[in-house]
Amino acid sequence: MFDDSKAGINHSPVWARLHQHQRATRFMQMRELFQADPQRFERFSLQLDGVLLDYSKNRITERTLELLIDLAQEAELPLWMERMRSGERINVSEKRAVLHTALRLPAGAALPLDGTDIVPEVHAVLQRMRLFTDKVRSGQWLGYAGQPIRDVVNLGIGGSDLGPLVVQEALSAYAHPDLRVHFVSNVDGQHIARTLERLDPATTLFVIASKSFTTPETLLNAAAAKAWFLRTGSPADIARHFVAVSTNTQAVAAFGIDTEHMFGFWDWVGGRYSVWSAIGLPVMLAVGYDHFRQFLDGGHAMDTHFFSAPLAQNMPVLLALIGIWYNTFYQAHTHAIMPYDHGLRRLPAHIQQLDMESNGKRVGRFGEPLDFDTGPVIWGEEGANSQHAFFQLLHQGTRLVPCDFIVPMNGHYGLEQQHRVLVANCFAQAEALMRGKSEAEVMAELPALSGEELDMLLPQKLFPGNQPSNTIALDKVTPYTLGMLMALYEHKVFVQGVIWGINSFDQWGVEYGKQLARRILPELDAAADAPAAHDSSTLGLIRHFRKTHG
Repeated sequence: MFDDSKAGINHSPVWARLHQHQRATRFMQMRELFQADPQRFERFSLQLDGVLLDYSKNRITERTLELLIDLAQEAELPLWMERMRSGERINVSEKRAVLHTALRLPAGAALPLDGTDIVPEVHAVLQRMRLFTDKVRSGQWLGYAGQPIRDVVNLGIGGSDLGPLVVQEALSAYAHPDLRVHFVSNVDGQHIARTLERLDPATTLFVIASKSFTTPETLLNAAAAKAWFLRTGSPADIARHFVAVSTNTQAVAAFGIDTEHMFGFWDWVGGRYSVWSAIGLPVMLAVGYDHFRQFLDGGHAMDTHFFSAPLAQNMPVLLALIGIWYNTFYQAHTHAIMPYDHGLRRLPAHIQQLDMESNGKRVGRFGEPLDFDTGPVIWGEEGANSQHAFFQLLHQGTRLVPCDFIVPMNGHYGLEQQHRVLVANCFAQAEALMRGKSEAEVMAELPALSGEELDMLLPQKLFPGNQPSNTIALDKVTPYTLGMLMALYEHKVFVQGVIWGINSFDQWGVEYGKQLARRILPELDAAADAPAAHDSSTLGLIRHFRKTHG
């Protein structure tokens, strides 16, 4: 059993050795490492089932990895991995197990929790989803006017939106040709208004995704959708056009939804890990049960690798340790994600939520203050568009920004020349960040310049290089490889949380602003101020709204 009473990991000898190692190697140049070792790529890369991880373009040596693995052992990572896999309640603040990996288990597997095998329960929900989605996709499910469904609108927020949105967009090549899937999350009314203005109520199906069926933003959008629908449909028709992903039977029924078309999941499934559950219903509607099952199988393949591979050959563990190397020991506090695939353009936002909501913590799992930096700021955009935006800072700015490049080796749409250009750009950017451009190389490009003109232009064209990156190459974006990719990042975040001593599975910081919003909302229309309740800035903004609104 892990001894939580011992001193924090930042007081361990291996933590000190890593700081010493960083000071000793901080001027090491990756360009020189590659020149000295022609086999560096082979020694610092891994392949698994159509996914390649190249981590050779990092400021690391074999000694760096040895020390980082020692750090993982010091944090008793293998024990925590087993505790998660077996269903121990490692989400200590909410006293919950963390078993999103159980959602990916194949039929016939077994995983007991509190004396009950949960795998049959998982597959029972999957089969209910399959029966429902088959009816919609085949045209058997008819709206109130006797027409098949042509549009699906998912109403959710956070994990009930981003996960399925990313998967549905990434797998658009597998989508039903006559079924469009839309996602509405923002409480800003224009999001749902602009979505609905293009749709026909008679052929639209709404999926309300809220475990508690009390999420304010989702229920406001659901109420707006219901009001829009009732302009032409009747209350009795709601059951043909609204379904729910929830566990609140009473609230779902009160809305008018037939609870036979309510799909539940469990408290051991966190929101940002829930796309593998019934929250993935819009994905299954888009791509069908078989492709959704392949997505789950890809996630399970990464789970199997994560729980069984040695730490030194373990993709999620290596990604996590390299991230800690920069965030904690180099004080590089941001991390950029660049998918070179248009279908994966929203993946940075999903990883942003996954990572920052999980590890954006200032206290350890038992409330003890942490005196070191934890989760990084995650950001990014699709390539090659981002090359014409923030790459300037990556190449010639003053900050160290580790990057992940994600790129498929094959596309879906037959535009081979464009895909080759895309891949070439991805590989080139990673190489340029690593190599840089020396003064001698710039001088060779400017043979005709001298004097003041050369003095002015030469420094502008220098690239310091030595900027680290990982490249994750998928043979192709398929349901299976996408499942592997998303599970890879889930496990990476978990590993980092374990090493930092964080509970990665709660998110109390999300709740405070919501509490204050509930207090402010009635004051926007109040006749008088409640000055004791707010600071002068907030009070002034409330008064300004009253004055200018309407």
